[in-house]
Amino acid sequence: MRSRKSFRSLIRELFPFSTQDLLTTVILFACATGICALLWRANSTDGFAFPVYTLTVLLTSRLTTGYFYGFLASVLGVVCTNYIFTYPYWAVNFTLTGYPITFLVFLVASMMTCALTTQVRRQERLRAEGEKEAMRANLLRSVSHDIRTPLTSIVGSTSTVLENPGLSESERRELLEDTRNEAQWLIRMVENLLSITRIGGQTRITTSPEAAEEVLGEAVQKFARRYPAIRFSVSAPEELLIVPMDPILIEQVLSNLMENAVVHGKTTTEIHLTLRSRGNYAYFDVADNGQGISPKELPTLFDGTLKHNETPRGDGKRNMGLGLSVCMAIVRAHGGSLSARNLDQGGAEFTFRLPLFKEDS
Repeated sequence: MRSRKSFRSLIRELFPFSTQDLLTTVILFACATGICALLWRANSTDGFAFPVYTLTVLLTSRLTTGYFYGFLASVLGVVCTNYIFTYPYWAVNFTLTGYPITFLVFLVASMMTCALTTQVRRQERLRAEGEKEAMRANLLRSVSHDIRTPLTSIVGSTSTVLENPGLSESERRELLEDTRNEAQWLIRMVENLLSITRIGGQTRITTSPEAAEEVLGEAVQKFARRYPAIRFSVSAPEELLIVPMDPILIEQVLSNLMENAVVHGKTTTEIHLTLRSRGNYAYFDVADNGQGISPKELPTLFDGTLKHNETPRGDGKRNMGLGLSVCMAIVRAHGGSLSARNLDQGGAEFTFRLPLFKEDS
């Protein structure tokens, strides 16, 4: 029974049926036949159909999945070459010289192209799975370390308040404020984890046209309530910029980048956000006036591999690997890119771009 199921799965893999692949084959074959008809009208000699249909077989095999459509294009190419574009026209003649060789060449070309295409697609799938596993491992490593520190601090602060009734009001207030800050950090950590879950293993996510200015303004408004001492400024184009996006995820990206500017900029007092369009992309810039980014951290800034021992001792929860790797995952899922650089006048700038038009999947 197992061998029968394996055989059936192998057949489905080699000869899958797809309406899109069938339509692709029909369109390519119709175009090839039209080109041959034009060449036939322009030149009465035979022999032009073979290279045209050979190219059609190669394109069909490359653009479709499995071996069926390449094989179908091979058969149709041989039949059309024989029936329409070889003397005697509009008649099948199996005794033509070279007919078996023509069919064999078509068939071998399709099989070789299908085999190469299948191998390339398998390698791409394995690479994508490898990147997903690496991201999951980095996520688990960051979470296991980062969550432990604020939880320990929360337990310690609350225990001190409960077990020491003689604490002064200022001491109790300081401990409770620390507890609140640690709890807020945990909430933001959970939001990052939910963002990763929302993306899942997909290479693309569901997007809808959104006003980028509104998403940007909402993110700044929420973040400003958490950091009232930071001055914010926003620059946006006069015309409304509509961008296909998941607004919740993009707001999370902006929040993570602004928090990174405040926490890791250390001396940051101002954050400037810019929205602009160039070509087929919308660009979001988040710039600060802090201490900038260490040059040795720039190459691994977004892959979640920043070492905890590179952060101040006792402040492991402020490792920025998770938040920035989440940003990169979200932006890539939108079909965009994310980069960072140090500014000449001091501070750092993070820039991510999103396509202005929804890409065909």
